[in-house]
Amino acid sequence: MRRAARCQRAVIVPRVHDERMNPLTALTLDELRYRRSIKWCQYEPDVLPLWVAEMDTPLAEPIADALAALVGRGDTGYAHIAGLAEAYAGFAADRLGWVPDPARAMLMPDVMNGIVAVLRVLTAPGDGVAVTPPVYHPFFSFIANADRRVVEVPLLPEAPRLDLAGLERVFASREARVCLLCNPHNPTGDVFSRDVLLEVARLADRYGVRLLVDEIHAPLTYPGATAVPMLSLVDDVEAAARAFVFVSASKAWNLPGLKAALVFAGPAAAEELGAVPHEVTFGAGLPGVVASEAALRHGVPWLDELVAGLDSNRRLLAELLAEYLPDVGYRLPDATYLAWLDCRALGLGDDPAVEFLERGRVAVYSGPMFGEDGRGFVRLNFATSPEILREGVRRMAAATNR
Repeated sequence: MRRAARCQRAVIVPRVHDERMNPLTALTLDELRYRRSIKWCQYEPDVLPLWVAEMDTPLAEPIADALAALVGRGDTGYAHIAGLAEAYAGFAADRLGWVPDPARAMLMPDVMNGIVAVLRVLTAPGDGVAVTPPVYHPFFSFIANADRRVVEVPLLPEAPRLDLAGLERVFASREARVCLLCNPHNPTGDVFSRDVLLEVARLADRYGVRLLVDEIHAPLTYPGATAVPMLSLVDDVEAAARAFVFVSASKAWNLPGLKAALVFAGPAAAEELGAVPHEVTFGAGLPGVVASEAALRHGVPWLDELVAGLDSNRRLLAELLAEYLPDVGYRLPDATYLAWLDCRALGLGDDPAVEFLERGRVAVYSGPMFGEDGRGFVRLNFATSPEILREGVRRMAAATNR
């Protein structure tokens, strides 16, 4: 049985972080165990947590300075979007080749609440929402809790991964009014090409389906891959102009607990964005807005060091699996810090995460949470130090020795 860890209460001051160093190596395991987040408090202290999407890094210095200044002036009131949309627009122009219009942005507490708010405007209770499992597991519960139906179109085993024929069948049958994509994809780390996204948008045009795209992992794309924002295609296809994208600095700069995200509407969807109740924004936090703006404007050098460290870790994971768990299937992700591991050959049943936790004392995410196609898989978070990653894989291998 899972038992929550007893979180440490003492304060450890982390070592001074050099912006030129790998942020993933800045903190020791002992320092990390004093954290109060769910990653480090969900399980007992002997469990190595490689599960939820939090990174084992200190804050980027510009973010820490901005938050210290916020607290120093007692500026802890309600959130205002301020310059956050402009900050994201500048970042997107430099990194993603897309210049979003800040006038068509709305503050949200997080991506999932933003998705639900837009779904409530675009659809009615009982309407279908197409998703592409295995996919970010809150898609299932948030859609259901909004009284909409999940319509599954599973990914293909090989490129282009998105099942275009399957999407067309669902669109043509009117089973789904909306298609909710995750690009870059969680948990597989796939980055869908421009041609594939254009084809999805053309299908959406043909059958009157609206497109919503979670692009939260776009800043965490590795060399050789290009994250294409859906709204960068507005001049090519009408469905893109009518789309909504959801973004946040929370994943790339490790800020999920501070609560700030943005939804951008395409030029043909601005009126519908205006129909989203303003009250939805109330869940956002001012520290999240301030931290996110600092990240987007001043935290890119830190992000570059982080992505270099993550790139090294995704390759290290391949080496470790080849050495300790050669029967586990793993494709290098093109983005994210998440590894989608095929453990079916290990004989650990539909949910190998149970054995890894109970026998190896390492926590990874249960594959079936991401849909039926996740049976026999686990999701591993490699946004940690190489030493912790090595120990995690060794423990997983030990869990298979019966």
